[in-house]
Amino acid sequence: MQTPNEPRRTPKHPTELDDVYDFLEEVRLRPGMWVRGSSLLHLESILMGYRVALSAHSVAEDWPFWSPNGQGPFAEWLWQQLGRPSPLGWAVEIERESQATDQQPIDMFFGLFDEYRAEHDQSTR
Repeated sequence: MQTPNEPRRTPKHPTELDDVYDFLEEVRLRPGMWVRGSSLLHLESILMGYRVALSAHSVAEDWPFWSPNGQGPFAEWLWQQLGRPSPLGWAVEIERESQATDQQPIDMFFGLFDEYRAEHDQSTR
C-alpha cells in the first residue's frame, strides 16, 4: 500500500512480474486498464486465465483463488469474515458487499485481499 509521501510507483512490464501478487499490484496501480467497469467478475476471469496458463506450462505458484478441494484459501478466509459461505464465489460476494457500503468493488477487493495477505503471511512465518 502506498503512503502519501512515497513516490508513485511506475508500471512494470509483464516480463518483470514474478507471480500473481505482482500482477495484482499492477491491477491496483491501473485498475481501469485491466478491469472493465471495476467488475470483479472480469478480474476473476483474468485470474482464471492466469491459472490456466500456469497449469498449461506446469508452473507451481502459490494460488489463493482456487484449489482442487474448494474455492481456495482467499474465499475460505472471506467466508469467515462475512460470517457465511457462498457457492457464488468471492467476486460476486465482494460486489454485493460493496453495493451495501457504496464502496467501489475493486477498492473493497484490494482492502480485503490486503487483510488476507497480512493474516496469511503471519500464519506462515
